[in-house]
Parts: sequence; structure tokens; C-alpha cells
Amino acid sequence: MEKEQNTNNEKTPETEKGNINSSNNDSKKIEEKNDSEKIEKKEVTSENKILELEDKLTRTFAEMENQRRRFEKEKEDAFDYGGFAFAKESLNLFDNFDRAKQSLENDEKIKETEILEKTLEHLEIIKKDLLSIFKKNNIQEIIAIDRKLDPNLHQAMMEIEDDNKEPGTIVQEIQKGFTMKDRLLRPSLVAVAKKSQKNEEKSDEKIKK
Repeated sequence: MEKEQNTNNEKTPETEKGNINSSNNDSKKIEEKNDSEKIEKKEVTSENKILELEDKLTRTFAEMENQRRRFEKEKEDAFDYGGFAFAKESLNLFDNFDRAKQSLENDEKIKETEILEKTLEHLEIIKKDLLSIFKKNNIQEIIAIDRKLDPNLHQAMMEIEDDNKEPGTIVQEIQKGFTMKDRLLRPSLVAVAKKSQKNEEKSDEKIKK
């Protein structure tokens, strides 16, 4: 019995060799698996890096294009509106012609004289020349009289009772407004029509009925 047990427990050279080969094969498989996993990881990492680089390049090109457009817009604005501040200041000169005209017309000493008429004629000529220069530089008068009040162009300073005009219609221009291309230099200061008190009361009575 003891001999048989010893015989079973003893490992033959073939058995040991088989076990060694088996362990070697297992270790090779593990190494191969690890190598393949490493290769896959490298491939994934490389693809990610390429994608990241492409994304960065796309963003960089987009930023460069946006900057180019901004510079172009700033250049165009500088060319188109470079004289905006100067044009706005020049409007004071235009206002002074109207003030001078009113002052001369109200002067009792020269009223209804030939000197007054000639002076007013010269002032009107100079004013027309100034408006012509404005137009050549894209500075336009804002049309106000008999127009509906437009908050983008007009500023209402007072209301005047006028039953012949629709409420909100401009009936008087206090100060002329101007635009430069599509920009507002200054709004027109105006007076707008409103219904007289009697007509307002009548319209209120009709609403109540």
C-alpha cells in the first residue's frame, strides 16, 4: 500500500515537463494579451491626440477669422464714421444761422429794411451751402413736419392742440435733427398734435356710451 501511494505521489519527468510547458504557454498568453492591450491603448491615445489637435486647429482658425472680421468692421467704421464727432459739433454752426436769423428779424431798428432783407438772403445762401456740404458727407436732415412721431428720430418736447391733425403728428420743429448714414447724430426736437379738450371730452363720452 505504501509503495502504491508513493508511486502515485511521485511526479514523473514527463509530468513535470508538461506542467512547465503549460505554465510557459499561460505566461506567453498573458504577455501577448498585455501586449495587445498596450497596442490598443496606444492606438486609442493616438486617435484622441489627433482629434484634440484637429479641434484646437479648428478653434484657432475660427478665432483668427473672427478677429479678421472684427478688424475689417473697425476699419470700415473708422472710414465711414471717422468724422462723426466733428459732424455732430458742426451742427452747432447750423443752429447759429437760425438763431442769427431770428435775432435779426426781431430787431426793431432794422425791421422791414433793405439791409435786413439782404442780410437774410446771404445767411440763407450760406446755410444752403452748409447743407450741401453735409449731404456730400452723408449727413442728412431728418424730415419731421407732418410725420408721425418716431422715437428713433424725433423727441417730443410739447403737445399742441390741433383737431385737424392726427394725435402724435408732428406740427412744429423746435430743432432740426440729422443722421449720418444709418446713425443718429441728434434727434429732431418737435411738438406733436393732440386733440383739443372739448374733443377729448366728446370722445370719452362716446366710449362710455
